[in-house]
Amino acid sequence: MWLDRLAGQSSSPSSSQPGSRAYSPARRTPSGLGPYITSQQRPGLTPRSSSLSLASTESSASSFLASSRRANGSTLKESRTIYAGPEPVEILEKLLGDDRQHASTAKSPINPSSSISAEDFQLEFDFGGLSMRELALAEDSPIEESDGAYRPQAAEEYERDKAKFEDLHRSIRACDEVLGSVETNLTSFRNDLATVSADIETLQARSTALNVRLENRKAVEKGLGPIVEEISVSPTIVSKIAEGHIDETWVKVVAEIDKRAAAQKKNASNTQGNKGLQDLGPLLEKLVLKAVERIRDFLVSQIKALRSPHINAQIIQHQNFLKFKDLYSFLHKHHSALADEICQAYMNTMRWYYVNQFTRYESALKKIKLHSLDKTDVLGNEDTSRKGTVLSGSKIAGPPHDAFNLGRRIDLLRTHNQSALSSYLAEEDQSTHYLEVPFRNFNLALIDNASSEYTFLASFFSPALSYSTISRHFTYIFEPTFQMGQAMTKELLADTYDALGVLLGIRLNQHFQFELQRRKIPAADGYLNGTAMLLWPRLQFIMNAHCDSVRTLTTALPTRPPTSKSEQSKLSAAPHVCTQRFGQLLQGVLALSTEAGDDEPVVTSLRRLRSEMEAFLTKYSTAFGTDKRKRERFLYNNYSLILTIISDTNGKLAVEEQEHFEGLKTAFQEAA
Repeated sequence: MWLDRLAGQSSSPSSSQPGSRAYSPARRTPSGLGPYITSQQRPGLTPRSSSLSLASTESSASSFLASSRRANGSTLKESRTIYAGPEPVEILEKLLGDDRQHASTAKSPINPSSSISAEDFQLEFDFGGLSMRELALAEDSPIEESDGAYRPQAAEEYERDKAKFEDLHRSIRACDEVLGSVETNLTSFRNDLATVSADIETLQARSTALNVRLENRKAVEKGLGPIVEEISVSPTIVSKIAEGHIDETWVKVVAEIDKRAAAQKKNASNTQGNKGLQDLGPLLEKLVLKAVERIRDFLVSQIKALRSPHINAQIIQHQNFLKFKDLYSFLHKHHSALADEICQAYMNTMRWYYVNQFTRYESALKKIKLHSLDKTDVLGNEDTSRKGTVLSGSKIAGPPHDAFNLGRRIDLLRTHNQSALSSYLAEEDQSTHYLEVPFRNFNLALIDNASSEYTFLASFFSPALSYSTISRHFTYIFEPTFQMGQAMTKELLADTYDALGVLLGIRLNQHFQFELQRRKIPAADGYLNGTAMLLWPRLQFIMNAHCDSVRTLTTALPTRPPTSKSEQSKLSAAPHVCTQRFGQLLQGVLALSTEAGDDEPVVTSLRRLRSEMEAFLTKYSTAFGTDKRKRERFLYNNYSLILTIISDTNGKLAVEEQEHFEGLKTAFQEAA
């Protein structure tokens, strides 16, 4: 029924009946059948708003619905509902308080189910401050439209909105076309996506199959790869062995052939029926023989290069031998006899090389001028030019050398220059030196070359040869050179009385021994030990000569003091010249023995010489006769001079000597 009333409301005002109202000020309430709510209809109804007139009739509702369909073109199905409730006039009369007589004029009975209850009168209506009568008698006012309420349109408004609706229609049609094209594109994209998805599935299946095949091939390759490699040799390897240049790559190829040959020999006995190994065996043998031949030619050519004049053997050893040291191991493994011949040829060549080089170097060192210290350069030598005392006014014209003063000769031990003097500089040197200079240069060059050669032998010939064999080869190579060095040492020590020079040679020899131990070169220890056996006896001989000279000087002194006063007046309490010599010699020995132990022969010789010197000074002091004070002053001056000379030395032996002479000095200090 609400559709009928809604249709009637939407029709034009001219089509409505005169007795009906188009507006009611009563508050709109949800209803399913009428403009008000009954107690029986309130629960469970759908709330809807209605602006229907309270006085609308069934005929007016029908006419309104028909006109609404014609005006709006509605396709809703027409429906009619027969009203069975009380007449609206009766309801109004009850509300207005009229007499009950108007109720008898009603033409249809009231449906009891639709009667108004007492609760319906409790509702409050907003009439804008008017009573029901005033509201009924008031002129119709236009309906105040709320937001969203429907309002009938006039013909002019339809005409005015026609263009807008046409534009809207065209826009909707254009949107339909765009949406149609979008739909077409999306459909095409969906089809393409389905195709791509199918292709991806195909690729995934193929990828899975390929992965399975790859894993199978890897498994097969892992099992068959080593076997195939053992029974095959590539043509590249064959051509490289036969014709390739000998370089690092050639060495790697030879190592590969060696590994193949070893594997073939190992598996030959266990795989008699393997046709591949049987066919590979002769080929590997030929390749090994070809490699042996080429290695032999290469090593022989390098050995010949060592015999070239003015050649540096260390350069060839490091650039052409050590770089290909694996070749000799291969040669020794597959042809040991030929390897031994090559080794013997190398040893003979290097033996000749070192003898030749050091012979030339020895000749150059022999051209160096040396100071000659003979038996006259001893402590007790009574040279007329040196008679007198140190503090006397006479000027001593000494020799061009000093056999007792160490001076700067110790710099040979302290220098950081570990290079030997070259042959050219040795031949051009015009200055005069002591014997330790040629000794140091020759042995330093010999030790450096021996260290280099032993290191080369151990690197090149091992592990093919044992270290004991390598040591024998080293001894064979350097045997004549070592003999030459010892012969030169004997020549330098033959007639010399230079105790400080011999002791310097001993310290240099010990330094060479420590250096060889640091370099881990044990093969040259025999030479250095032999050199030490030459130096120590000569030092002992020279020290004994000094002791004998002082003893001879002591024996030559008069046993009785001079009796004449003139002779006694000539005696002086100043230190003796032998005291000066002894002090300088003692200072040199102590300076060269700062790290020496008590078991060295030089310690015993020095103490013997000290005893002889004290005996000489004691006997010499008896010349003062009964003048005890002058005698003690003489001894004090001599011991004080010795202590002053050795006061700047260090070491255990130096401390002992300083304490000893300090005690002697203190014993005669009162007389001074």
